[in-house]
Amino acid sequence: MAKQTGIIKLKGTIGGISFYKTSDGHLAREKGGVDANRIANDPAFQRTRENGSEFGRAGKGGKVLRNAIRVLLQNAKDKRVVSRLTKDLLAIVKTDTTNERGLRTLQDGNLSLLESFEFNLNGKLGATLFAAFTKAFDRVSGDATLNIAAFSPTVRVAAPTGTTHFKVVMGASELDFENETSTFENDETAILPYSAADTAPIALTASLTANSTLPIVQVLGVEFYQEVNGQMYELKNGAYNALAVVIVDTP
Repeated sequence: MAKQTGIIKLKGTIGGISFYKTSDGHLAREKGGVDANRIANDPAFQRTRENGSEFGRAGKGGKVLRNAIRVLLQNAKDKRVVSRLTKDLLAIVKTDTTNERGLRTLQDGNLSLLESFEFNLNGKLGATLFAAFTKAFDRVSGDATLNIAAFSPTVRVAAPTGTTHFKVVMGASELDFENETSTFENDETAILPYSAADTAPIALTASLTANSTLPIVQVLGVEFYQEVNGQMYELKNGAYNALAVVIVDTP
Protein backbone atom coordinates (compact mmCIF):
# COMPACT_ATOMS: atom_id res chain seq x y z
CA MET A 1 0.00 0.00 0.00
CA ALA A 2 1.09 3.60 -0.59
CA LYS A 3 0.64 6.67 1.58
CA GLN A 4 -1.11 9.72 0.15
CA THR A 5 0.72 13.03 0.42
CA GLY A 6 -0.21 16.55 -0.56
CA ILE A 7 -2.99 18.90 0.44
CA ILE A 8 -5.91 17.05 -1.23
CA LYS A 9 -6.64 13.58 0.15
CA LEU A 10 -8.72 11.22 -2.02
CA LYS A 11 -11.37 8.67 -1.06
CA GLY A 12 -12.88 6.07 -3.37
CA THR A 13 -11.62 4.25 -6.46
CA ILE A 14 -10.03 5.81 -9.53
CA GLY A 15 -8.52 3.80 -12.37
CA GLY A 16 -8.26 0.61 -10.33
CA ILE A 17 -6.62 2.40 -7.37
CA SER A 18 -8.54 2.53 -4.08
CA PHE A 19 -8.00 5.56 -1.85
CA TYR A 20 -9.02 5.33 1.81
CA LYS A 21 -8.38 6.71 5.29
CA THR A 22 -7.05 4.68 8.25
CA SER A 23 -5.67 5.45 11.68
CA ASP A 24 -2.24 5.52 9.99
CA GLY A 25 -3.30 8.26 7.55
CA HIS A 26 -4.62 8.39 3.99
CA LEU A 27 -3.52 5.34 2.00
CA ALA A 28 -3.87 3.98 -1.54
CA ARG A 29 -3.68 0.49 -2.99
CA GLU A 30 -4.40 -1.28 -6.24
CA LYS A 31 -7.84 -2.84 -6.44
CA GLY A 32 -7.79 -6.53 -7.16
CA GLY A 33 -8.28 -10.02 -5.78
CA VAL A 34 -9.93 -13.29 -6.65
CA ASP A 35 -13.64 -13.47 -7.48
CA ALA A 36 -15.68 -14.12 -4.32
CA ASN A 37 -17.73 -16.86 -5.97
CA ARG A 38 -14.57 -18.74 -6.87
CA ILE A 39 -13.24 -18.51 -3.32
CA ALA A 40 -16.57 -19.84 -1.99
CA ASN A 41 -16.78 -22.83 -4.34
CA ASP A 42 -13.46 -23.69 -6.01
CA PRO A 43 -11.77 -26.75 -4.37
CA ALA A 44 -8.44 -24.98 -4.86
CA PHE A 45 -9.50 -22.47 -2.21
CA GLN A 46 -10.47 -25.02 0.46
CA ARG A 47 -7.63 -23.87 2.72
CA THR A 48 -8.66 -20.26 2.19
CA ARG A 49 -12.23 -21.04 3.25
CA GLU A 50 -11.01 -22.91 6.33
CA ASN A 51 -8.72 -20.05 7.32
CA GLY A 52 -11.49 -17.55 6.75
CA SER A 53 -13.92 -19.52 8.89
CA GLU A 54 -11.51 -19.69 11.81
CA PHE A 55 -10.51 -16.05 11.47
CA GLY A 56 -14.18 -15.12 11.59
CA ARG A 57 -14.66 -17.23 14.69
CA ALA A 58 -11.75 -15.46 16.39
CA GLY A 59 -13.15 -12.07 15.39
CA LYS A 60 -16.57 -12.88 16.83
CA GLY A 61 -14.94 -14.18 20.01
CA GLY A 62 -13.04 -10.93 20.39
CA LYS A 63 -16.28 -9.01 20.06
CA VAL A 64 -17.90 -11.16 22.75
CA LEU A 65 -15.04 -10.41 25.15
CA ARG A 66 -14.88 -6.70 24.33
CA ASN A 67 -18.63 -6.30 24.75
CA ALA A 68 -18.51 -8.18 28.04
CA ILE A 69 -15.93 -5.88 29.63
CA ARG A 70 -16.97 -2.72 27.79
CA VAL A 71 -17.62 -0.76 30.99
CA LEU A 72 -13.90 -1.07 31.81
CA LEU A 73 -12.52 -1.31 28.28
CA GLN A 74 -13.94 2.05 27.22
CA ASN A 75 -11.57 3.65 29.73
CA ALA A 76 -8.45 1.65 28.80
CA LYS A 77 -7.75 0.62 25.23
CA ASP A 78 -5.39 1.44 22.38
CA LYS A 79 -6.38 1.93 18.75
CA ARG A 80 -5.16 -1.54 17.73
CA VAL A 81 -6.78 -3.56 20.50
CA VAL A 82 -9.32 -5.16 18.14
CA SER A 83 -6.71 -6.50 15.72
CA ARG A 84 -4.32 -7.53 18.52
CA LEU A 85 -7.05 -9.41 20.36
CA THR A 86 -8.25 -11.12 17.18
CA LYS A 87 -4.69 -12.23 16.40
CA ASP A 88 -4.27 -13.79 19.86
CA LEU A 89 -7.69 -15.46 19.73
CA LEU A 90 -6.93 -16.90 16.29
CA ALA A 91 -3.79 -18.45 17.77
CA ILE A 92 -6.00 -19.98 20.48
CA VAL A 93 -8.42 -21.37 17.87
CA LYS A 94 -5.48 -23.10 16.22
CA THR A 95 -4.64 -24.93 19.47
CA ASP A 96 -7.97 -26.83 19.29
CA THR A 97 -7.04 -30.49 18.87
CA THR A 98 -10.66 -31.71 19.01
CA ASN A 99 -12.16 -30.37 15.79
CA GLU A 100 -11.01 -30.51 12.19
CA ARG A 101 -9.28 -27.61 10.51
CA GLY A 102 -11.85 -24.97 9.56
CA LEU A 103 -14.13 -26.10 12.41
CA ARG A 104 -11.81 -25.38 15.33
CA THR A 105 -13.26 -23.21 18.11
CA LEU A 106 -12.15 -20.94 20.92
CA GLN A 107 -13.87 -22.97 23.63
CA ASP A 108 -11.92 -26.07 22.58
CA GLY A 109 -8.63 -24.22 22.31
CA ASN A 110 -6.10 -23.28 24.99
CA LEU A 111 -7.74 -20.13 26.36
CA SER A 112 -5.07 -19.78 29.03
CA LEU A 113 -2.91 -18.19 26.30
CA LEU A 114 -5.08 -15.09 26.73
CA GLU A 115 -3.78 -14.54 30.27
CA SER A 116 -1.72 -11.32 30.64
CA PHE A 117 -3.26 -9.80 27.48
CA GLU A 118 -2.89 -6.01 27.69
CA PHE A 119 -5.80 -3.98 26.34
CA ASN A 120 -3.82 -0.72 26.28
CA LEU A 121 -0.22 -0.80 25.09
CA ASN A 122 0.07 2.89 26.01
CA GLY A 123 -0.41 1.96 29.67
CA LYS A 124 0.42 -1.67 30.36
CA LEU A 125 -0.69 -3.06 33.71
CA GLY A 126 2.67 -4.80 34.04
CA ALA A 127 4.44 -1.43 33.80
CA THR A 128 1.89 0.46 35.92
CA LEU A 129 1.01 -1.49 39.06
CA PHE A 130 3.94 -2.79 41.12
CA ALA A 131 2.02 -3.68 44.26
CA ALA A 132 1.78 -7.43 44.81
CA PHE A 133 -1.75 -8.76 44.45
CA THR A 134 -3.51 -12.08 44.82
CA LYS A 135 -6.36 -13.09 42.56
CA ALA A 136 -8.64 -16.11 42.53
CA PHE A 137 -11.77 -17.52 40.95
CA ASP A 138 -13.94 -20.03 42.79
CA ARG A 139 -16.01 -21.87 40.18
CA VAL A 140 -18.27 -23.44 42.80
CA SER A 141 -19.36 -20.11 44.31
CA GLY A 142 -18.79 -18.06 41.16
CA ASP A 143 -16.75 -15.46 43.08
CA ALA A 144 -13.79 -13.72 41.44
CA THR A 145 -11.64 -11.97 44.03
CA LEU A 146 -8.62 -9.69 44.08
CA ASN A 147 -6.65 -8.52 47.11
CA ILE A 148 -3.83 -5.99 47.48
CA ALA A 149 -2.09 -5.26 50.76
CA ALA A 150 -1.71 -1.64 51.84
CA PHE A 151 0.83 0.18 49.64
CA SER A 152 2.23 3.62 48.88
CA PRO A 153 0.79 4.80 45.55
CA THR A 154 3.79 6.95 44.57
CA VAL A 155 6.06 3.96 45.16
CA ARG A 156 3.92 1.15 43.74
CA VAL A 157 2.02 2.85 40.91
CA ALA A 158 3.74 4.39 37.88
CA ALA A 159 1.36 7.23 37.08
CA PRO A 160 1.50 9.61 34.10
CA THR A 161 2.42 13.24 34.67
CA GLY A 162 -0.49 15.26 36.03
CA THR A 163 -2.04 12.46 38.08
CA THR A 164 -3.58 13.53 41.38
CA HIS A 165 -5.82 10.50 41.98
CA PHE A 166 -6.35 6.93 40.79
CA LYS A 167 -8.52 3.90 41.35
CA VAL A 168 -8.16 0.14 40.97
CA VAL A 169 -10.83 -1.71 38.99
CA MET A 170 -11.56 -5.40 38.57
CA GLY A 171 -14.10 -7.29 36.51
CA ALA A 172 -15.01 -10.87 35.62
CA SER A 173 -17.05 -12.33 32.81
CA GLU A 174 -18.58 -15.64 31.72
CA LEU A 175 -18.03 -15.99 27.99
CA ASP A 176 -20.30 -18.09 25.80
CA PHE A 177 -18.44 -17.97 22.49
CA GLU A 178 -20.79 -20.43 20.80
CA ASN A 179 -23.91 -18.35 21.41
CA GLU A 180 -22.03 -15.03 21.40
CA THR A 181 -23.31 -13.98 24.84
CA SER A 182 -21.73 -13.10 28.17
CA THR A 183 -22.35 -11.98 31.73
CA PHE A 184 -20.19 -9.46 33.58
CA GLU A 185 -19.74 -8.13 37.09
CA ASN A 186 -17.17 -5.65 38.40
CA ASP A 187 -15.91 -3.96 41.54
CA GLU A 188 -13.63 -1.00 42.15
CA THR A 189 -12.03 1.12 44.84
CA ALA A 190 -13.02 4.67 45.55
CA ILE A 191 -10.97 7.32 43.74
CA LEU A 192 -7.82 7.42 45.87
CA PRO A 193 -5.22 10.20 46.30
CA TYR A 194 -1.96 9.60 44.45
CA SER A 195 0.35 10.27 47.37
CA ALA A 196 3.08 8.66 49.46
CA ALA A 197 0.68 7.69 52.26
CA ASP A 198 -0.31 4.01 52.30
CA THR A 199 -3.73 3.03 51.04
CA ALA A 200 -6.00 0.78 53.06
CA PRO A 201 -5.88 -2.90 52.03
CA ILE A 202 -7.89 -3.46 48.86
CA ALA A 203 -10.38 -6.33 48.50
CA LEU A 204 -12.52 -6.54 45.35
CA THR A 205 -15.14 -9.18 44.48
CA ALA A 206 -17.24 -9.90 41.40
CA SER A 207 -19.86 -12.64 41.69
CA LEU A 208 -20.82 -14.70 38.64
CA THR A 209 -22.98 -17.80 38.17
CA ALA A 210 -22.23 -20.56 40.67
CA ASN A 211 -20.93 -23.77 39.07
CA SER A 212 -20.74 -22.13 35.65
CA THR A 213 -19.79 -24.39 32.75
CA LEU A 214 -18.38 -21.50 30.69
CA PRO A 215 -14.89 -19.99 30.44
CA ILE A 216 -14.25 -17.15 32.88
CA VAL A 217 -11.98 -14.16 32.22
CA GLN A 218 -10.96 -11.83 35.03
CA VAL A 219 -9.39 -8.43 34.32
CA LEU A 220 -7.57 -5.91 36.51
CA GLY A 221 -7.01 -2.25 35.75
CA VAL A 222 -5.82 1.11 37.04
CA GLU A 223 -7.48 4.40 36.06
CA PHE A 224 -5.92 7.84 36.52
CA TYR A 225 -7.55 11.17 37.36
CA GLN A 226 -6.68 14.83 37.76
CA GLU A 227 -8.51 17.00 40.27
CA VAL A 228 -9.34 20.50 39.04
CA ASN A 229 -11.32 22.86 41.26
CA GLY A 230 -12.73 19.97 43.25
CA GLN A 231 -13.82 17.99 40.17
CA MET A 232 -12.26 14.70 39.00
CA TYR A 233 -11.39 14.35 35.33
CA GLU A 234 -10.02 11.31 33.54
CA LEU A 235 -6.39 12.09 32.88
CA LYS A 236 -5.79 12.61 29.14
CA ASN A 237 -9.17 10.97 28.46
CA GLY A 238 -7.89 7.68 29.86
CA ALA A 239 -5.03 7.36 27.35
CA TYR A 240 -2.72 5.83 29.96
CA ASN A 241 -5.21 3.74 31.94
CA ALA A 242 -4.16 0.10 32.28
CA LEU A 243 -6.29 -3.03 31.87
CA ALA A 244 -5.14 -6.63 31.48
CA VAL A 245 -6.35 -10.21 31.79
CA VAL A 246 -5.19 -11.70 35.09
CA ILE A 247 -7.16 -14.98 35.17
CA VAL A 248 -8.54 -17.33 32.53
CA ASP A 249 -10.44 -20.21 34.11
CA THR A 250 -12.00 -23.00 32.04
CA PRO A 251 -14.34 -25.75 33.24
